[in-house]
Amino acid sequence: QVQLQESGPGLVKPSQTLSLTCTVSGGSITASYSACSWVRQPPGKGLEWMGVIASDGSTYYSPSLKSRTSISRDTSKNQFSLLLTSVTPEDTAVYYCAYGLPENDYWGQGTQVTVSS
Repeated sequence: QVQLQESGPGLVKPSQTLSLTCTVSGGSITASYSACSWVRQPPGKGLEWMGVIASDGSTYYSPSLKSRTSISRDTSKNQFSLLLTSVTPEDTAVYYCAYGLPENDYWGQGTQVTVSS
C-alpha cells in the first residue's frame, strides 16, 4: 500500500523560502517510470502543477514557477522535497505531493502553507 506524507512549516514569512518534504512508503521513488510531483491549490482556486522529479532524477517545472522552484530527492530516505523561494501571500495554498506510476497515482493528504508576516 503506497502512502505519502507531506511535512514542513505551516507558516512562512514573505520573501522567505518555503520548504516541504514528502515521505513515500510502499513504493520506491526510483522505480522505473515513476514520477514524484508537487501540486498546490490556492484558496478558492484549482489545482496548480508545480513540478516533477522523474525516476532518473531529471526535473521539470511549471514555466510560471520555474525561477523560484527546486525539487530534489533523498533516495536513502525515499523522500523528495520542494523549495519555493521569495514567497508572497499569493503562494498561500494547500500543497500536495504525488507519486505516479504507470498503473496508478497516489497523493498525500496535503498540507496547508500560509505566507504571512
